[in-house]
Amino acid sequence: MLDLDQILERLYHKQIIAEPVIAYLCSLAKELLIQESNVVRLSTPITVVGDIHGQFEDLLEIFRIGGPCPFTNYIFLGDYVDRGYYSVETITLLLCLKLRYPKRITLLRGNHESRGITQTYGFYSECLRKYGSANVWKQITDIFDFLTLAATIDDSIFCVHGGLSPSIQHINQIVVLDRFREFPHEGAMADLLWSDPDPSIQEFSLSPRGAGYSFGEVIVSKFLYENNMDHILRAHQLCSEGYQILFEKKLSTVWSAPNYCYRCANLASILQIDTDKSKFFNVFDAAPNQENPYVEPTAKATEYFL
Repeated sequence: MLDLDQILERLYHKQIIAEPVIAYLCSLAKELLIQESNVVRLSTPITVVGDIHGQFEDLLEIFRIGGPCPFTNYIFLGDYVDRGYYSVETITLLLCLKLRYPKRITLLRGNHESRGITQTYGFYSECLRKYGSANVWKQITDIFDFLTLAATIDDSIFCVHGGLSPSIQHINQIVVLDRFREFPHEGAMADLLWSDPDPSIQEFSLSPRGAGYSFGEVIVSKFLYENNMDHILRAHQLCSEGYQILFEKKLSTVWSAPNYCYRCANLASILQIDTDKSKFFNVFDAAPNQENPYVEPTAKATEYFL
C-alpha cells in the first residue's frame, strides 16, 4: 500500500519518484478517473488554474497563493507538461493530489496531454533523460486518455481547455464522446482542446494553429443561451497580463505559467470564484526560485509555440 502523504512530501521537495511507484500511481489513477464523467459538475468556492507546462516551482507558488489542497478546491484546465523542465514532477504531483483528495481537485485534459504533442515539445525527452527509458512517458500518457474533457461550476460556468466546436451545441453532446483514447486531429474532442476565441470574428473559422477553430461572440452567446450558462472559462492562450476577458465578460482566459518558457516575461493568474459567484483574478509573477537550468537541444525548429 502506497503512503501518498509520504510521496507528496517528496514531490513538494522536487524529488524524483521511482519508476515502479509511478507505474502503480498511474494504475490507481486510472481506476479513479474512469469513474468521472466527460463533464464534471463542480461547485463554488473553487480556484481555476490554467496552463502549467512543467513549471514546477510556479505550481508550488500557486498553492502558496491560492492555498494548499485540500483546503482549497481546485480545477486545472490542462497542459501540465511540455515546455518547462519539470513536467514529470508537475504531473506526478497533480496525480498524487487527485488520488489523495479526489473531491478537492479536478484535472481536465489539455491539447498537450497527447502522445504526439509530447514527443515534440519536451515531455518525452525529459522522461528519457530522467529515467533512461520511455516507460514513464508511456505510463503517464496512457493516463491522459482518462482525464475528463470539461466541467461546469454551479451549473452556470462552463470550463474547458481550449474552446467551442461547431459539432457541439449542447453540453450533453460532450458527455457521450469516447474520451478514452488519443484524441484525433479533428472533430469535437480536438476542437474542445484546441479552439480559441477571436474578437475579430463572429462565427467559426479555421484556426491558424492547424487544429480546432477560432470562434466569435455570436458563437459564445448562442452556446451559453442553449446551455443556460453565464460564462466560459478556458486556458490554452498565453496572456501577457495573466488573464483576458472577452465578449462583454462572457468568456475568460486563465493563464498560469508566468515567464512562460523562462523567457516570455508574462504575468500569470489563478481565478478564485466565491459562493456568490464573484470572480477574482489573483495575478502573480514567476516564483523567486523559478529555474531554467539548461537549454534542451531540439532536433529542429517547430512552428507551434502556444
